[in-house]
Amino acid sequence: MNLTSRQRVRLALEHKEADRVPIDFGAMRSTGISAIAYHKVKKYLGIETGHTKLYDIYQQLAEPEPMMLDYFHADVVQLHRLKPAFGVDILNWKAGVLPDGSECLVPLNFSPIEDENGDLIIMNGDIPMAKMPKGGLYFDKLYQPFKDCKTIEDIDRIPMPIISDEELDYLEKEAKRLYETTDKAILGTFGGNIIEKGESDWGFELFMMNLAMRKDLIHHYLKRLSTSHMINLEKYLSRVGKYIDVIQFGDDLGSQTNTLISVSMYREMIKPYHKMQYQWVQKNYPDVKVFLHSCGSIVKLIPDLIDAGVQVLNPIQLSATGMDPEFLKNEYGKDLVFWGGGIDTQQTLTHCKVEDIPSEVKRLIDIFKKDGGFVFTQVHNIQANIPPEKVVCVYESAYKYGSYDK
Repeated sequence: MNLTSRQRVRLALEHKEADRVPIDFGAMRSTGISAIAYHKVKKYLGIETGHTKLYDIYQQLAEPEPMMLDYFHADVVQLHRLKPAFGVDILNWKAGVLPDGSECLVPLNFSPIEDENGDLIIMNGDIPMAKMPKGGLYFDKLYQPFKDCKTIEDIDRIPMPIISDEELDYLEKEAKRLYETTDKAILGTFGGNIIEKGESDWGFELFMMNLAMRKDLIHHYLKRLSTSHMINLEKYLSRVGKYIDVIQFGDDLGSQTNTLISVSMYREMIKPYHKMQYQWVQKNYPDVKVFLHSCGSIVKLIPDLIDAGVQVLNPIQLSATGMDPEFLKNEYGKDLVFWGGGIDTQQTLTHCKVEDIPSEVKRLIDIFKKDGGFVFTQVHNIQANIPPEKVVCVYESAYKYGSYDK
């Protein structure tokens, strides 16, 4: 069976077995790899591709290059948003330096300033947007535009984001390029965050308090936010819907041990706004699968997520309470494509030896791959301190053990 990457992923999305399990190497902002780790992998393999592109300045993620995608038998590429983080576009590039001193390319308009403590600050005009502490590896968000909102009128004074014509033109051109010049499946990064956007806009503690104590205020905020999301979603898919295979939404709903909010609160306060977006996609673009990234212990919410319209779930956080791969596959494998869960990054990839990796990758592939419905990638991003030989071992093992032996 000679399949293209796109065909292979589409079979998995339809819960059908292909020639092998599809592989995602860095095709989404939560299946990515730290630019520091990526640079080390290239050196370890002796692959010369020029300077690494740091496309996600927030999480410091690398843009995987075609030669690296081919080496790891990757089947998916990402259709980026024009400004993946902090309003900085990725149209043009300049020389930069990673936190470990390695040379790289950074977005042309990425120009953080160093304060008196040696911290790096990203500014938007006079507003500090994010900070990387001295010696740190990532940026932390600083700006919470709704933190002082006490009334509905306060909320209404703050504009919600609407996708620009410039970005729509960029998205359409880039989606068409990826579709015509690669045989990869295309993951369209959309976002559409509800609870995460609230946490970002208000600050985590205040948003959670208001979610419980000022439901009228938060519902008004979320209705405005969802109206904005729906306008953006319709514009987005009108331009790229014919090119992409999955549309990625995001909302972290779990902690290490439980859901962030109760099931009843999810149903009352969050689910209606998820359902509005996800089911609209299913109705209007049935060939584009609804992909939700949600970290943590979310097993209690999975039936509601399926009901809301989720078709693809990531990252399958194996070490979180209740996220047992055999249970998840047996219970929800007919309804969900599992995108991730290929190796535990918190424990195995971080603390175990290289020789421990193949057996875990094989065990998890054997659980998830039956009857299709599985795309291999690790649990969330590969961090900066992961040795390159471990990264290589993960993906070589995925290719070795992912065959359906047809």
